[in-house]
Amino acid sequence: MTTVEARLFGFLRGLRDAGVSVPANKQGEFLAGIETLAPSSMGQLYWVGAATLVTSEPDLRIFDEEFRRFFGSSAAATVVTEEPAPEETETAVPGEGAGDDALVVGPPGGSGLAAARAGHDAVRRFAATTPRGHELIRQLCRELPAALPRTRSRRHRTGGRRQRVDLRAIYLESRRTHGEIMRLHWRHRPPRERRVLLLIDVSGSMKQHSPDYLRFAYAVVATCAQAEVFTFGTRLTRVTATLRVPDVDAALAALARVVLDADGGTLIGPTLQAFLDQFASMARGALVLVLSDGLERGDCTAMVAAVRRLSLLAHQLTWWSPLACDPAYRPLTRGMSAVRPDLDALTGVGDLDTALTAVRDRFARTPGKGVHV
Repeated sequence: MTTVEARLFGFLRGLRDAGVSVPANKQGEFLAGIETLAPSSMGQLYWVGAATLVTSEPDLRIFDEEFRRFFGSSAAATVVTEEPAPEETETAVPGEGAGDDALVVGPPGGSGLAAARAGHDAVRRFAATTPRGHELIRQLCRELPAALPRTRSRRHRTGGRRQRVDLRAIYLESRRTHGEIMRLHWRHRPPRERRVLLLIDVSGSMKQHSPDYLRFAYAVVATCAQAEVFTFGTRLTRVTATLRVPDVDAALAALARVVLDADGGTLIGPTLQAFLDQFASMARGALVLVLSDGLERGDCTAMVAAVRRLSLLAHQLTWWSPLACDPAYRPLTRGMSAVRPDLDALTGVGDLDTALTAVRDRFARTPGKGVHV
């Protein structure tokens, strides 16, 4: 990593450590702005950062302090000038002095910053799972098998309940008794767990809850023979294989390198539609859990259409929302009020404790609603 990139990434780390939310999409916009504008003065660099990283007055004060710490210039002194940038191939931006430590930003296309947009600072760091969290995961692993809905296997097995005469077994036995049928043999379709499909919202509004949602997904993958997990924010990411590791914290660390839209925007409708376009067969006859606050941005038409189709495909469609943990909660937003009739249950789940309660309630299916197969 060059000196330029190291200082820019250090600045982004400093903002995050100081409490400013700088998710991957904001970092990408900041670096793209530098690549496009090739700032030749401290003022230009300051305003690229302020325009892409700051969303509130308190964040602006922190931004000024961190900018001064990394680049040696206060916010009040930064002024965007109309002077053309020097024609040199690389321009030194005054900072903590000249020399090897000076920040150098090249012209558009020549700095290599485009490749750094998905750099290590786009990775979200998850806190270590607490002892209480580990205990709850163990309890979930114990109680999930009994809570999952079941269906009859498509394959017949010998023995068990008398559902179908096993002619092959009767014939083979009769050969040993010279054609005499001494007893009847039976075949049956044993019960099996339905597939479990988790669609987990990792957008910025879910930042407080998505770590425990992902820990719950880890328990599901570790316990259920047929489990699939996807995350969505502004894109759809399949993470089932990433969760198949022995340790939950190792799984979350691996997820942080795969889920690049964490803590960003929300596009529930388009991402659910992308799932249906590519993986609709996974939802057929499955227990489908959508873990999201349901706060869709813009037009909700795509969200409503996608949820309706999921409801028709799934055996059971349950929506877990942290907002529903409040007893006074009512699904009054445009998106949630429109999709509520298509849900088997809308349950308040915001952490592992409430997830365990929902599992013990067998996912709180609404009595009397029809079964979709």
